[in-house]
Amino acid sequence: WLQAKLPGREVNLGSHTRDESLWLVSANGDTEPGETYLYNRKAKTLTLQYRIREKLPRADLATMTPVKYPSSDGLEIPGYLTLPKGLEPKGLPVLMFPHGGPWARDFWGFNTLAQFWANRGYAVLSMNFRGSTGFGKKFLDAGNNEWGQKMQDDITWGVKYLVQKGIANPKRVGIIGGSYGGYATLAGVAFTPDVYAAGVAIVAPSNLNTLLDSIPAYWEAGRKQMFARMGDPGTEEGKAQLKRQSPLNSAAKIRTPLMVVQGAN
Repeated sequence: WLQAKLPGREVNLGSHTRDESLWLVSANGDTEPGETYLYNRKAKTLTLQYRIREKLPRADLATMTPVKYPSSDGLEIPGYLTLPKGLEPKGLPVLMFPHGGPWARDFWGFNTLAQFWANRGYAVLSMNFRGSTGFGKKFLDAGNNEWGQKMQDDITWGVKYLVQKGIANPKRVGIIGGSYGGYATLAGVAFTPDVYAAGVAIVAPSNLNTLLDSIPAYWEAGRKQMFARMGDPGTEEGKAQLKRQSPLNSAAKIRTPLMVVQGAN
């Protein structure tokens, strides 16, 4: 009944009265940051209580569509494409938006930055490259030792997919991200310098060996996990791999206008 009343929304149940006759219900979606209702089960009524970001005009928000595309080795990459509302999806400027983690994932729903850019005429692709969580262990393990390599291909082939579909203007593709997404930005402009017209790297590691060297002692369990997933700097082979995958060592290849955002250290 709730889903019928709130189509296209993810519905979540909150608190309720002791007899469960009255419930607080929240709903959200790609064009709805969040709204809360009072649900009266006996009277079958749903009364709006409030919307967050109430001044944000919902009618101007862009829809987010799930997409899938093959990577360099044929692995299917799931992602979410946000297209600017009111524009024909042809030859658009595009922003690739890889998530942080990298052992995390993007979800369907309201995305602040995707909406901001779509409102200004950009198509935005948020992709769940291999190594992202939530798609099974095989997909997660496919990212092992693949920073800057097949994990990066999963982003690059997303650009190819949008160009092939005619959505992207190949000369106006940018890449932006924070943490691992910032690393992917640096890797994108260093390892594939002809793909991107602009890049913004936010709190991005550029040297994977120094990144792993800086792990604090109390992260010991996390250290072993990161060595297994990224490469072991304690071996000559692992150290060489991490050096090769570090954008810092390919900085001379960068031709793309690049903004680097970092903290005090």
